[in-house]
Amino acid sequence: MSIIEKSSLSSVDLPGFSRALGAVANATEELRPVLGVKDLVLMIVGTVIGSGIFLVPSVVLRAVGNSMPMALLAWLTGGVLSLLGALTYGELSAIRPKTGGLYIYIRDCFGPLPAFLFGWTMFFVISSGSIAALAVAFSNYLAELVPLSILGVKIVAVLMILVITALNIRGTRQSANVLNITTAAKVLAILVLSSVLLWYGNNPILHGGATADHPASRVFGFGLAMVSVLWAYEGWQYPTYMAGETVNPQRTFPLGLLLGTLALVSLYIYANVAYVAALGISGVAGSTRVAASALKVVISHGAARLIACAILISIFSAANSILLNSPRVYYAMAKDGLFFRSLAGVHPRFGTPALAIAVAGMWSALLAVSGTFEQLLTYVVFIGWIFYALAAASIFVYRRRSLGAARPYRVPGYPLTPLVFIGAALALVVSTIAAQPVRAGIGLAIVFLGAPAYAFWRRGASIEASGAL
Repeated sequence: MSIIEKSSLSSVDLPGFSRALGAVANATEELRPVLGVKDLVLMIVGTVIGSGIFLVPSVVLRAVGNSMPMALLAWLTGGVLSLLGALTYGELSAIRPKTGGLYIYIRDCFGPLPAFLFGWTMFFVISSGSIAALAVAFSNYLAELVPLSILGVKIVAVLMILVITALNIRGTRQSANVLNITTAAKVLAILVLSSVLLWYGNNPILHGGATADHPASRVFGFGLAMVSVLWAYEGWQYPTYMAGETVNPQRTFPLGLLLGTLALVSLYIYANVAYVAALGISGVAGSTRVAASALKVVISHGAARLIACAILISIFSAANSILLNSPRVYYAMAKDGLFFRSLAGVHPRFGTPALAIAVAGMWSALLAVSGTFEQLLTYVVFIGWIFYALAAASIFVYRRRSLGAARPYRVPGYPLTPLVFIGAALALVVSTIAAQPVRAGIGLAIVFLGAPAYAFWRRGASIEASGAL
């Protein structure tokens, strides 16, 4: 048995916090499978759609010189690339239906260090920073309905994080049910909004605003648009972290990832067409809050409140989904002895990684209050795509190790499907580094600050394993 397999008894712990939360540190108990295809589809949609679809279309349209065909192509391309990744991760989830998802694939195929750095970055910046950002955005949109002071905005942000933390500790099934309801409400709001805009809008959709840019600048603009589009699609991979809690994962995950990604592409394309029908191409390109602007034109100026309500539901759903999924990575790290041992505990009553969820919620709340999440996310979020590419590359390692083995699901178009996704992910990383080298360098430095922490936990795991021999 390897050190990683034995190290769930690592001496690194959070004893005081564990006692405060209750008897949760049963590291031998496994998380129970309770999720089905419907849950995964709604989880993907709920995680990905936050406030971006209400704001980002104008950025994409400006980047491509107000060319609606190019903008739609960017949204479609982003969806196709996400779909290629989803198809690839579908096979990975079927091969290794274990809690932790991408962390497990990277650990199995490329070693514990890159897997740890992925989890480290997830915990300290990407997931926690995303939850903090969503919580603050929730407060800001709530301020459009209810007057809030600066202090009130922070209090509401923390309260929202506390609510979703308590909800996720209480049970995976309960949290998934709330996520399903809020995601369904969010999707219905987008469909109704888009349908109203299409019905009352009378602007040409494909013509009327494009600028006569040089082809080279148009290509460069398309690249910039793709950066925004891929950020808007960010999050479809989160459900892989819950593979160990999925019923019949060999069938459920490939189907759930496929349907969820297709639903996202359809919703994004439909909403973009509707915005242009209401505002025209130049109107969308010139708006900073395109959904609210479109409703003001076709209905009334009071429609901003309707948009605020829809965005509040959307943000809550996305934050809840991230906190439902991401602690499973920390749980898997703790079971490997590469994080606080207490985080590997499963609550005896609720059947959730309660401490992992609680610690993630507390850190997210701290980032929300301090406001540091903005800087951290700006520096680090692009690095997630390095790990997404690395996880996708795991499929080649798994296939080589089990050549000829029967599989319940094989990614269509192999090896081209994962290769295109990996190439697109790396292209996004390289373009970010080229465009913002200083910021990218700071981000990479933040990630590699995890190396000393890895050495510390690895040493503790080695000592514990040696003592057990």
